[in-house]
Amino acid sequence: MRSDEYPTISSISIAILKTFVQQHPEIKIEAIVADALYGNAEFMDEASKIAGSAQVISQIRYNQNISFKNSKKSVEKYFENIQPIQKTIHIRGGKGVVVLIKSARIHVCAHRKKRFVIAIKYTGEEDYRYLVASDLTWRYADIIDAFTLRWLVEVFIQDHKGNEGWGNLTKQPGKDGSYRSLTLSLLVDHCLLLHPDQVASINNKLPAKTVGSLCDIVKVDSILSFVEQIIHSDDPESHFKQISVFLKEHFVKSNDSKKHMNLKPWGNYQSSPSLKYKAFC
Repeated sequence: MRSDEYPTISSISIAILKTFVQQHPEIKIEAIVADALYGNAEFMDEASKIAGSAQVISQIRYNQNISFKNSKKSVEKYFENIQPIQKTIHIRGGKGVVVLIKSARIHVCAHRKKRFVIAIKYTGEEDYRYLVASDLTWRYADIIDAFTLRWLVEVFIQDHKGNEGWGNLTKQPGKDGSYRSLTLSLLVDHCLLLHPDQVASINNKLPAKTVGSLCDIVKVDSILSFVEQIIHSDDPESHFKQISVFLKEHFVKSNDSKKHMNLKPWGNYQSSPSLKYKAFC
């Protein structure tokens, strides 16, 4: 018997999801996307139930057994004789990538029920990876598009580590150090939404700017303000303008953000009316 003091990652995630749903009842969850660690029946069923029958998308192993016509075989063996479809998908609504896709609504033995299983292989890869979805009424294309949104978490972590670095600068070890560095990171993200360049980008329907590039702009503006105060007493305005242009041209680069989803299509993450009968097959 596992001690309650050492919960599994899945049970921790379920608890977090319950708390989120309770505290934000105004938010409707269409889909929950998780990596292969959460591709088990308990998590997928419970998460879907908590989120009001939302779609849950995860991954299963290549050797996971499926049941077909009273026979049992691995998901890899099952899809071997199925001809793939070549399709262009859009990663987080942006860059188009060509993939090979196979799909089937089939009984997954470990889950004791039918799941929507999708085999997908990106260009240059040798092996397929296998997505699994709880709601059988979605189209496979919408499931794949939704699954790519999972990488927004990775983009956020990369942006946090690469451009903000609060985690490296914190002097507090343990839980307090990790919480406070992340809190500070999120506060900076929210504050920079009000930066004039960010506001201008959003208002003019242009890609939002990264936290790192906005931080660079703030740093340069601060330096310029400091230099201006020093040299303004003698009024060398022409020299100051030359320095300003030089710094902005060589030390500031405004990068397009992959974290913000403005200007990117969200896709159609919901049941297809024509496929409602699949839920009862």
